[in-house]
Amino acid sequence: MTPELQPLIEALADILQSRGLRVVTAESCTGGGIASALTDVAGSSGWFECGFVTYSNEAKIRYLNVPPGIIEQHGAVSEETVRAMVIGAVNNSLGDVAVAVSGIAGPGGGSPEKPVGTVWFAWGNADHQLVECCHFPGNRQQVRALAVVHGIQGLCRFLAC
Repeated sequence: MTPELQPLIEALADILQSRGLRVVTAESCTGGGIASALTDVAGSSGWFECGFVTYSNEAKIRYLNVPPGIIEQHGAVSEETVRAMVIGAVNNSLGDVAVAVSGIAGPGGGSPEKPVGTVWFAWGNADHQLVECCHFPGNRQQVRALAVVHGIQGLCRFLAC
């Protein structure tokens, strides 16, 4: 875990515990990095429910119930997909709040509309989601690391840590 994440995750843990909430992750391009960072903190079993690493479109459809039409129409890296991932993560777990991330970490896979470094995030529950698109600079490892930090920061914003 990077040093800047420790206090952020501790604040997140305090909020989750004080509200009796459990968090779920639904990750694609970060490959479980958010779940790993969250569970690096001792006592995370009190507020971390589970993580879904749904790298393929088929996994998003099967395990998170993302409607195939959303992926066909908008792509895996889209607002619509990460919203559906949050809903699916909450509905397919005992979690109360989720973070979802899907992006293009590179070095290939980008397009003029969605260049390498494009990452969509959603935070929320089955009833309400906040979404954001970011364009991170750097190589694959840098994009993924920035996405992990941003995903955790967004959870704090969603819960008003």
